[in-house]
This record gives sequence, C-alpha cells and structure tokens, in this order.
Amino acid sequence: MFYQNDTEEELRMKIRFVTLGCKLNFAESSAISKALLQRGHTRAKQGEEADICVINTCSVTDNADHKDRQTIHRIHRQNPNAIIIVTGCYAQLQPEQIAQIEGVDYVLGQNEKYEIPALIERLESDAAKAAIGRSQGELLAIGERREAMRREGEIHVCAIREVEEFHGAYSKDDRTRCFLKVQDGCNYFCTYCTIPYARGKSRNPAISDIIKDAQEAIQQGAKEIILTGVNIGDFGRSTGETFLELLRALDKLEDGVPPTERSQSELQVRGDEREAKDYRIRISSCEPNLLTDEIIDFVAQSKHFAPHFHIPLQSGSNQVLNIMKRRYTRELFEERVKHIKQVMPHAFIGVDCMVGVRGETEEYFNDYVEFIQRLDVSQLHVFTYSERANTRMLELDVCVVPKAERQRRSKILHEISEQKTQTFYAQQAGRQAIVLWELKKEGDQMAGFTENYVKVYRPYDKAKVNTFEVVRL
Repeated sequence: MFYQNDTEEELRMKIRFVTLGCKLNFAESSAISKALLQRGHTRAKQGEEADICVINTCSVTDNADHKDRQTIHRIHRQNPNAIIIVTGCYAQLQPEQIAQIEGVDYVLGQNEKYEIPALIERLESDAAKAAIGRSQGELLAIGERREAMRREGEIHVCAIREVEEFHGAYSKDDRTRCFLKVQDGCNYFCTYCTIPYARGKSRNPAISDIIKDAQEAIQQGAKEIILTGVNIGDFGRSTGETFLELLRALDKLEDGVPPTERSQSELQVRGDEREAKDYRIRISSCEPNLLTDEIIDFVAQSKHFAPHFHIPLQSGSNQVLNIMKRRYTRELFEERVKHIKQVMPHAFIGVDCMVGVRGETEEYFNDYVEFIQRLDVSQLHVFTYSERANTRMLELDVCVVPKAERQRRSKILHEISEQKTQTFYAQQAGRQAIVLWELKKEGDQMAGFTENYVKVYRPYDKAKVNTFEVVRL
C-alpha cells in the first residue's frame, strides 16, 4: 500500500514484475527493475498485493499470446487494486487487444518499456496530490489511490521498425548466470515470424559498452555470462564491428587461466579460494549462416567460451526452408554441426525445430525426420507452427497441415530429442568436467551444469553455490 513519506509528499510503491518468453525479456525486465529499485521502490513479496504490476509479454506463438492473456487476468485477480502495465512483444503487436482486457491501465510498446520509471514517477505525483491534506503516515484510501492513477488501457506504442536506439540490459538469476543483451531486432523477414515487427530492425551497442556491462556483472559475482539477443550473429550493423570481434573482446575480460583450462589438482587445492575473475561465457541462439567456421574455431581454442551451441534449423527439408525464406540450406547446417564436432567432440548442440508449417507435406516432413536423425546434435527445441497475423506465410498458396497432424509431428520430434539427449549424456559418462553449482535447492540436492551443459546433482551445500568444482560424470 502507499504511505506518505515523513519528510516529503512522496509515495513509495511495491512493484511486481512478471516476465514471459525469452531470456532477452528477462534481461530487459531486470534492467528496468534495477532502475526502479534505485529510485527507492521495493519488490512486492510473494503473496503480498502490489501497487504496480509490470507484465513483460512474449508473442512468438499463439500459445504465447494465450499465456500472456491468462497471466494478465491472474495478476489482476491477485492484485485487484494495482496499476497494471503491459509491455513486450504482444503489447507491440496487439496493443488494442490488450487495452480491452479488464484491469489493464497502460500498454507500452518495446521502446516505450524503458519509460516505465518515468511513468511511475508521474503516477507517484498523481497519488501524492490525492493524498494532500492527510496526516503523515495515513493510508491513502484504496479507491482514491486507484482513481488517481488509472488510465484504463492507455496505449503508448511507436513504429518499432523506425527505432534506431539500443537499450542495454543484463540480468542475473540466482547469482550465477548473467543474461547479457548484445543485440536487438531482426532484418530477417522469415515468412512465419512476427519478431521483426515486434522487435524492430537489427541494432547493437558498441563492443566497449558491452564490455562494461560484462565487467560489472562479473564484479557482482556472475560466474557465467550468456550472450543474448534476437539475432546475435548479426551483431555489428549499428557500429561496423563484427560478432567475432565481440567474442574476442569478451574472452579477454580477465587475464587469468579460466576454469575450463585448470587442472583437476589445481582446482582441488584452490577449493573455495578460487579467484573471483574466473568466469565462462555461452553463446545463445545463432543463425547457421552467421555461425562461421572462424567463430567455431575461435570458441574451440578460447579461454572462456563454453563448448555449447544453440542453432536454429526450423526444418530439415530444403523445400520448406525455401517456403520459410530461411537463409541457408540443410547442407550448410550439417556442415556447421560436423565442424563443431570435429574441433569440439564433446560440445553440446541444441537445435530449434518447427513442425507443421504451411507447405510441409508428409513427404517433406519424412525427409526432415531422416535428416534430423542423422545429425550429431544433443537436443531439439520443438515448436509447433501456429498462424500469425500479418505474416507472409498466410499469403502463400501452399498446403495447410491440420492441427492434429501438427501435434503428431511434434511428438515424433520430441521423441527423437529425448533419444539424442540420452545418447549425448551416455557419451559423457566417465569424463572429468567442471560444474558451476547453482543456488536453487531441489529436495536435498543442488544442481549445476558442466561447460558442455550436462546437468549434475550433488547433496546441497550452501558453500558450493556459485563455485566451480571438478567432478567425474
């Protein structure tokens, strides 16, 4: 609730952030939340009614939109007197639809989300005016507070494709991982995708700015940095730099020998005295046509980059890739996988796969399955296609896969994924690896990941949280 400050007419607010979708959203929510905390606001505790709720949405599929709406309804039920601000991809694409949902006060587009601190300052001013004449510390009546601030679906959304500016961000979960935003937007107008319309054109900050954020995260205790963005391999459009140059700069953040190159005996001797500068970096999803052999070779010999890749395939049929307007063939994709395994035999390779897209005949799908089965990859991230408004896919004269068939095909790929993950894990048995232990407690166990993304468990030990340890898999 709002209370008047003893020394000034200022009302501090309890704020709840709810973030859906990708790690990029989480990084951005974290940056905005940090700005609000610096202004004296607090996070609403679990079970406590918030004064303001910020919902950062996703819109990658119809299911994501449905989840967004469910979340908005749930948050309104749990916080009936709160001001609700909805932002993110869904807000950018369907602002009018969101504005009509009960309880929503403000709808902010992707670029406008960074104005949330300023918006809340204005709301504070409105609430302060409503409190004039009350005694110090007196609770502002709920109804008056709400009426002083509510706008009932006020929309602030700009033409995102015209936006040139870049807003940096990074977030940490459980003090261990840091999701570092290095790029935003996309210039690849794939026929099935709305992301270019939700995120705008490809843009990025200077490498020097990213280095500052990375150094700050490491100083705050982050041991693992994950580079995130919409199309990170396209880095450099705004500054004339290259993605490889960024990787090289990040690899030189600290001088010492990283954990991935320390000997087992050295690690065991050092124990909890490990230097704070030890860190590792993971590359998030990178388009196969942008993941060059030069980048792969650099990761293989780098000090700090983990042997872990996530590469979007989307379809194993060249005909369907053409329908999608993807910028590579399956032959190029296979070459990338083979090169990774050649220079990093134990690398983890995750793959984005879509099924049921328009134009995916049964013949094309069977060809897709055969291709996937022979790829030496570790896991599939399977998406079931859903029609998205304003995409070029809807204009194509191609077959439409029934929804039940889409689900059947999705199940097939999920089964293949499980088989591939089990095979990969079996290949790691007996190997020595370095685990970074995480904060979350799972029963009486704690978990961590090796450099090549094998999840490992051990009895919970608080002293091990956010530390590296050599283990035998």
